[in-house]
Amino acid sequence: MTGKTILVADDDRAIRTVLTQALGRAGYEVRTTGTAAGLWRWIEAGEGDLVVTDVVMPDENGLDLIPRIRKLRPNLRVIVMSARNTLLTAVKATESGAFEYLAKPFDLNVLSATVARALSAPAGPADAPGALHPDEDEALPLIGRSPAMQEIYRTLARLMGTDLTVTIFGESGTGKELVARALHDYGKRRGGPFVALNMAALPRELIESELFGHERGAFTGATGRAAGRFEQAAGGTLFLDEIGDMPLEAQTRLLRVLQEGEYTAVGGRHAIRADARIIAATHRDLGQMVRHGLFREDLFYRLNVVPIRLPALRERTEDIPELMRHFFTLVQAEGLPAKHLDGEAMAALEAHRWPGNVRELENLARRLAALYSQETIGRDIVLAELSAARGDGAPAADAGTDGESLSEAVERHLRQYFRAHGGDLPAAGLYERVLREVERPMIELSLAATGGNQIRAAKLLGLNRNTLRKKIRDLDIQVIRGLK
Repeated sequence: MTGKTILVADDDRAIRTVLTQALGRAGYEVRTTGTAAGLWRWIEAGEGDLVVTDVVMPDENGLDLIPRIRKLRPNLRVIVMSARNTLLTAVKATESGAFEYLAKPFDLNVLSATVARALSAPAGPADAPGALHPDEDEALPLIGRSPAMQEIYRTLARLMGTDLTVTIFGESGTGKELVARALHDYGKRRGGPFVALNMAALPRELIESELFGHERGAFTGATGRAAGRFEQAAGGTLFLDEIGDMPLEAQTRLLRVLQEGEYTAVGGRHAIRADARIIAATHRDLGQMVRHGLFREDLFYRLNVVPIRLPALRERTEDIPELMRHFFTLVQAEGLPAKHLDGEAMAALEAHRWPGNVRELENLARRLAALYSQETIGRDIVLAELSAARGDGAPAADAGTDGESLSEAVERHLRQYFRAHGGDLPAAGLYERVLREVERPMIELSLAATGGNQIRAAKLLGLNRNTLRKKIRDLDIQVIRGLK
């Protein structure tokens, strides 16, 4: 037996019973109550070694208890559990001083591991609770209750009180800027500006001027001094979107700023102190770009202090109903008529691959609200709109092999491979084999498209020329020049 006592507060009797059994099997003594008042009486009496509390209880919000607990018994850890699985819940739990936040329903093994961590964690000074507004749920930038999104919420909540540099990875349309704005809006720099700069949208020759500003006469057309984005973001957050598109020469200057904490405007002589939290984002594989010499390794490690990977929508299809309700609510507030989907239409959405991710889903919601008079949208309309958006006339959710994406084709190939081999699989080498099977035709077709010009093919592929030459040699690819 551990000899430790866990105080559990939840107004659901069934949950209290399950937690009592699970924690009891782990060797803890468990005391349960259905009210915040009952929990507080035990805490005032000095009882319990750990608190596990729900957020919504009949007499008081569990989060409101935490500052009082920290003041009276600063070393008593609190684990918060809640069915209100939103970013704001996670942020409020962290800001109020909870040791951990668990979204219901949760795995009992996860709870047991969290309890063990909380009881063994060293005691530390209590931080002052943050000042968050209690009724911000409707303004939340991130929607979804899937396990993937819950992990994102927990990560963001832990980062809110820091100035750590964050890099957000994810496909286009997954909401990278929304995450960056959430980190700013709920973080310690929320009183300062949020300044965004998209590297992919800027000409190479203007990037340094945009970032660091310029002095009068620094170049042709510089008729006066201009503040750069670093200066504009002072005291706040600088969001560098599509950081993978930053040219190498600009990467060198950005690295110097991150290392030294200061920069010089283009044409300037005096150093300016950098006072902005850096959040970067990209849809590219920066690690692979580093290996190919397209991104500085030292800058990669400076930016990648805390990496956050946003899931593609196809990885969290259980969030689609909630997302659609949210988007329909938004467009209704903009003056469009109310809409909802029937069960078959929703199933069609969940079967779609969503190459454009959440952005594609939002665009669909707007089209459905704007173009159709009926309040309830059915499956046929949804499939027609998805097909029209693709521009190929093929049924999007029921597409066969002719309309599948590359990832779908690879997945289909691997499923056939595993079915064919059954239990007689090769010992190793499948990963390299699949890479070679995709890599060879990709290089051959790129060479064909550029008439055998290896310099142009390397640029098309995003590879270093020497890297392409080595791959051509290793894969024994015949280069035929002059053909297109």
